[in-house]
Amino acid sequence: MTNPDDIPALINAIGAAARAAATELAIAPAAQRAKALAIAADTVWAQRAAIIKANARDLAYGHDKGLSAAMIDRLTLDEPRLQGIVDGLRAVAAQADPLGAVTAEWDMPSGLHIRRVRTPLGVIGVIYESRPNVTADAGALCLKSGNAVILRGGSESFHSSVAIHACLIKGLAAAGLPETAIQLIPTRDRAAVTQMLRATAYIDVIVPRGGKGLVGLVQAEARVPVFAHLEGVCHIYADAAANLEKARRVVLNAKTRRPGICGAAECLLIDRRFHEAYGPILITDLLAAGVEVRAAGDLAQIPGTTLAQEDDFGREFLGMIIAAKLVDGVDGAIAHIRKYGSNHTESILTEDDTTAERFFARLDSAILMRNASTQFADGGEFGMGAELGIATGKLHARGPVGAEQLTSFKYLVTGDGTVRK
Repeated sequence: MTNPDDIPALINAIGAAARAAATELAIAPAAQRAKALAIAADTVWAQRAAIIKANARDLAYGHDKGLSAAMIDRLTLDEPRLQGIVDGLRAVAAQADPLGAVTAEWDMPSGLHIRRVRTPLGVIGVIYESRPNVTADAGALCLKSGNAVILRGGSESFHSSVAIHACLIKGLAAAGLPETAIQLIPTRDRAAVTQMLRATAYIDVIVPRGGKGLVGLVQAEARVPVFAHLEGVCHIYADAAANLEKARRVVLNAKTRRPGICGAAECLLIDRRFHEAYGPILITDLLAAGVEVRAAGDLAQIPGTTLAQEDDFGREFLGMIIAAKLVDGVDGAIAHIRKYGSNHTESILTEDDTTAERFFARLDSAILMRNASTQFADGGEFGMGAELGIATGKLHARGPVGAEQLTSFKYLVTGDGTVRK
């Protein structure tokens, strides 16, 4: 047994075991991997009382650390949220298997028949903060895509993650798959993160799931390729041609449903013509819901608002705070988002098709929406069952990272004694 205090030896042992497991997963039948996930789902529900008890320890730890209300919300597990985890595991299990799928196929004049097929990436390292559900989501998606995974959860969610991980292991064992296919780093020591970032011999890609500080650290120090899940500075723009009741409903949901998630709206942009037609109603709705509105320009004259500072724009609040500003039409909104956005998710509220198309064409965020809440920026809501994060980069995976996005491909080439002239 490796000493958990010897971090380099611990990561090497975990990495070697993951690499060996990955070779088995790559050829494991789809039904076997789906069975492991189905049993894991049943086990999570059967163990819900024990998981909630473990989560209570994490919540006490989080309160002692002075976590914000939004962060405590992210950390909290109850029966409805555990039902969501169970549903996510079952949804991933039921999805079409991505491995071996032929994405392109063609014949060449030389006589070669060529197929491009999906294959696993290998070993994925996931480093995440206070959301314990990531343990289940990451484990499920990596297993579904034939990858072994090394999980390093946040210190706040340590006990919850251990309890959920145990359910995943039961699924692997029952399905006859290596239990080392899904491993959880058994220490809160931050040195484990550093060692993972350097483990090029074992880990094929790192996925950071957390705030700007974590992602910045991973990007700066990783020697392993990274799927960047950058901060969610999500914008919502109310155009002059927006439907008032739709706009009121969507803006409130985008900010207040769960303000601590990366898909929460952090900035409201309002066309001057909308404001002239309807007054401050979007702002007063937010204020009435308990949101602190940090307003710029004319909006700062609305009673109850707080005068915005320059650094309030381009900021991920992860709480009941939103920045707000008037802009001159869709081009004003586009210019603001280009300057302050994080390429995560933006939504336009408009009934004008031409304006919506301009917004979609001229912005390059991973997710662009029309007349819909930014809170839908979620792999589960995209039909993926779960997600490993919202990738904001442009290489390999972009947007919600589901099982399919955790695959690469290889070419299978068939000839008949074919030689090159």
